Amino acid sequence: MTQLLKFIISNTQLPESSVKNTITLLNEDCTIPFISRYRKEATGNLDEVQVGDIVKYKEQFEALEKRKKAILKALEEQDVITEELKQKIEKTQDLITLEDIYLPYKKKRKTKAETARKNGLEPLAKIIMSQKANDVESIAYKYLKGDVTNANDALEGARHIIAEWINERSDIRTNLRNQLERHAQITTKVVKSKDEDEKAQKFRDYFDWSESLSRIPSHRLLAILRAEGENYIRVKIEIDDIRALEYIHNRIIRSNNACADQIELAISDAYKRLLFPSLSNEALNNAKEKADESAITVFAKNLKQLLLGSPIGEKRVLAIDPGFRTGCKVVCLDAQGTLKHNETIYPHAPKNDSIGAIKKISSLAEAYKIEAIAIGNGTASRETEAIIRKIQFKNDIQVFVVSEAGASIYSASKIAREEFPNYDITVRGSVSIGRRLQDPLAELVKIDAKSIGVGQYQHDVDQTKLQKQLDVVVENCVNAVGVNINTASTPLLSSVSGIGPKLAENIFNYRNENGAFKSRKDIKNVPRLGGKAYEQAAGFLRIRDAKNPLDNSSVHPEAYKIVEKMAKDEGVSLQELIGNKAILQNIDLKKYYTETVGLPTLQDIIKELEKPGLDIREQAKVFTFNQNIKTIIDLHSGQLLPGIVNNITNFGCFVDVGIKESGLIHVSNLSDSFVKDVNEHVHLHQQIIVKVLEVDVARKRIQLKLHK
Repeated sequence: MTQLLKFIISNTQLPESSVKNTITLLNEDCTIPFISRYRKEATGNLDEVQVGDIVKYKEQFEALEKRKKAILKALEEQDVITEELKQKIEKTQDLITLEDIYLPYKKKRKTKAETARKNGLEPLAKIIMSQKANDVESIAYKYLKGDVTNANDALEGARHIIAEWINERSDIRTNLRNQLERHAQITTKVVKSKDEDEKAQKFRDYFDWSESLSRIPSHRLLAILRAEGENYIRVKIEIDDIRALEYIHNRIIRSNNACADQIELAISDAYKRLLFPSLSNEALNNAKEKADESAITVFAKNLKQLLLGSPIGEKRVLAIDPGFRTGCKVVCLDAQGTLKHNETIYPHAPKNDSIGAIKKISSLAEAYKIEAIAIGNGTASRETEAIIRKIQFKNDIQVFVVSEAGASIYSASKIAREEFPNYDITVRGSVSIGRRLQDPLAELVKIDAKSIGVGQYQHDVDQTKLQKQLDVVVENCVNAVGVNINTASTPLLSSVSGIGPKLAENIFNYRNENGAFKSRKDIKNVPRLGGKAYEQAAGFLRIRDAKNPLDNSSVHPEAYKIVEKMAKDEGVSLQELIGNKAILQNIDLKKYYTETVGLPTLQDIIKELEKPGLDIREQAKVFTFNQNIKTIIDLHSGQLLPGIVNNITNFGCFVDVGIKESGLIHVSNLSDSFVKDVNEHVHLHQQIIVKVLEVDVARKRIQLKLHK
């Protein structure tokens, strides 16, 4: 525990007591949302990001310790372990250093050095490395046997052994790593046969490129590596070879004789054949890992903003998945998102039945008492929106354009088939569009986050790390908002703290068999949902119209007695206390301190009681594009246009201005001052005004500037 604590604290700079208590809670199978929300006294008020960092470094430490044990076992089996070597391994705090220590003892595949050893040339290599002999060629004749037929063969074999020794020296490897870290250049050249390839043109900036590896932006490195992967360019890592060789020379050669000449040749061989290829690949992989981390962070931020997008809440929605030839798929949903009606209208070419479509939408809006209309933002979106806005509805109906990203993935998924076994994918897609308007979070959790299409180069980064980070984001968002257990889908329930897929399925089945949950206590009746799962989940599960109003709040059941005592002390009922700011703001919280409950938790309770069940998300707002802009040819420099941010990257953000192509606000056009983080200036789905700077119709590129 002591070493683990030191490791985490050195990487996070968090207080020891906070880290220690958090580790204890994690070892008790507590989740990040539960710890950050309901164990603030124990953690010293750490948020979910800080708790997540503790989890990350705890896993890193455990992986390091596991590798140490494996290496020590291997060394014991080889009977080469010494107390000094053992201590050196046990004190190591990073995997790279650990592997360098182990390198000389690692079982190797057939190498030139291994062949030379089998030919009995290791004693000759040791003589040369002693640097005392003057006539090494004569000495080499003593080692002629078998495949070694002449002195040159013997000396060459000895040099292979020396090259391996040089390659295994940790001081030399560390120095070369430092040189690569500080001075490496990444250079690219186009593959000659591909320079005219039409598909390669999107990478033409990198047909002849050179840049510092330590300074290259993540998006550029990922683009270069993608171009290399598609065989359009060749990538090389370069440093000053003369300086690198000079360092090795100065570390090893201390004589001026024939031995030194042989060692010089071995140094050159070790550098070109072993050291540089290995360490330059390592440097590139490290740069790729950093680029992945940066891209994953961007994706995670975007996903969080998307999941916490503004809902319109429980309103009756008519949703349209627009299309030209195949028509527009229309569905009507009740306030809970249940499908009530579906059909297809054909307002566009070739049928052009706009009058029939208007009549149909009008009658459906009246028949199902529609309160809002959701139109998918794909093909024919603008044309469909224009027709809908012509309709004179009897009631005030808001019209929204909703992102379709990932809707087709959902439509063909197992979840969609289970929800709508009797409907085809077009109906399912329209339902998804409507439900996204009602509650983006509840609908988007049904889709693999990687399919939602926010971020940069998500298919080029480490997919395991990406998935892990996105799972954390989904979990944090779901638990931050809370879940209505009586209406939630299985995927939504799966993301609740302590639940997971199997228990979510059990909850769903129990609800179908026994009807709605009446209280949080009823949750304990779900098969296989034990005390620990209940503890972790209860505070995030909401029950509307429960007998105990606290069941529809974020107050954890373990704190109910505290709230009941507050009400009793104030001489009011529980119902009278909830929402009564005048009473709540004057309660002396010190009266309710316990061994485990202090000011942070009590403040959270008061905040929740003031506005129980308050959704942390903003309410959805209607947005209208410039109706005169239909295609890219309608744009010209100097125009001011309304737009919606639909993607954020490290190099800027993309904006939907109501046409097929999104425009780019480069990071340099977000502000007149330096922009460190794009997210500090814009957020996903933000409604903004942009200025058109440049339009390249041929390349379908639009350059924009944020107008303030």
